[in-house]
Amino acid sequence: MRTSQDHILTTHVGSLPRDQELVDALLAKDHGGDDPSHYEAVVSKAVHEVVARQKATGIDIPSDGEAGKVAYSTYMMDRLTGFGGDNERRVALDLKDYPEFRKKMGRMTGKQEFRRASCIGPVAVKDLSPLEFDIGNLTDSLAESGIEEGFMNSASPGLVTAFQPNKYYPSHEAYLEAVAEAMAREYRMIVDAGLILQLDCPDLAMARHIAFQDLDEPAFLRQATLHVEAMNAALGDIPREKVRLHICWGNYEGPHDFDIPVEKILPIVLKANAQALLFEAANARHEHEWTVWADAKLPDDLILVPGTVDTCSNYVEHPELIAQRIERYAGIVGRERVIAGTDCGFGTFAGYGKLDGGIAYKKLGALVQGAAIASKRLWR
Repeated sequence: MRTSQDHILTTHVGSLPRDQELVDALLAKDHGGDDPSHYEAVVSKAVHEVVARQKATGIDIPSDGEAGKVAYSTYMMDRLTGFGGDNERRVALDLKDYPEFRKKMGRMTGKQEFRRASCIGPVAVKDLSPLEFDIGNLTDSLAESGIEEGFMNSASPGLVTAFQPNKYYPSHEAYLEAVAEAMAREYRMIVDAGLILQLDCPDLAMARHIAFQDLDEPAFLRQATLHVEAMNAALGDIPREKVRLHICWGNYEGPHDFDIPVEKILPIVLKANAQALLFEAANARHEHEWTVWADAKLPDDLILVPGTVDTCSNYVEHPELIAQRIERYAGIVGRERVIAGTDCGFGTFAGYGKLDGGIAYKKLGALVQGAAIASKRLWR
């Protein structure tokens, strides 16, 4: 994993805006109605374009923009057995008292048209050809653009269990163990392809007020601990320097006043077998938590990837503000162990969201400019 040796490196969380052609192809495939050759052609073209655009923007460590995934939390249904049906999304605790606000936001973001399945049978590997397709698209695009290092997102075992409710296994623990065993092959294939593996883990934060809102805080923290243990087991002997982990409290605009504080979950998160941590550090509910990171006892080789731009707003942050955010964390762990990132993804679900695609890339451009400002001051 690269570190910031002579300047602050830049990256992001993974998903990037999808054009309408790609959205249509992803949703058609999700509902079983697209021609496979058309789908593959659209996705391959999108990955090459999105990697080239990241390079042109100045992003040092890019991804495939999750162009081959309809949603970061449900894509595994094509790769694993045991999932079926559809579920209504649970209303987050911070939004329950505001039905009119939910209606207004729905008009702005559009509908979530992808399937939300349940676990209805034994979970096992079914077909990893979609993963091979995604890996091939990204590695070819990186080589074509002359990019040294890229990352690929993958759902953590806990994320899978948070979004696909268990209707088969006798306990959450049994379900989690089965998912971890099945996902292990995906993690290994990504790393063996020469990519950095990014595990998406909103189950360690966001799930507290959404999927697992019926648990009290001590029970949630015990469950989060089980999730990290299962994830570490799935990673096996993959070197931690090949793994980065993303936590967030939900990529949606809302009060977020039920978000569990980072200080409660950080001791659990630090047990993960990952060298880099990506986390929200730009939005109004979590920017102040930089002091928690400053006070924590962090591993000597841990790389911090704080979010320096918000992904729920079309405001474009000023590069100077981004530089100041970067410098806070450089003051905690040193300049070499900070990479400038984003709070979350820019295209979490295909066809859903209020962030404009062009503005999203403008925000990434501001991130690159802010990193350059910080680098000039940190290396002077």
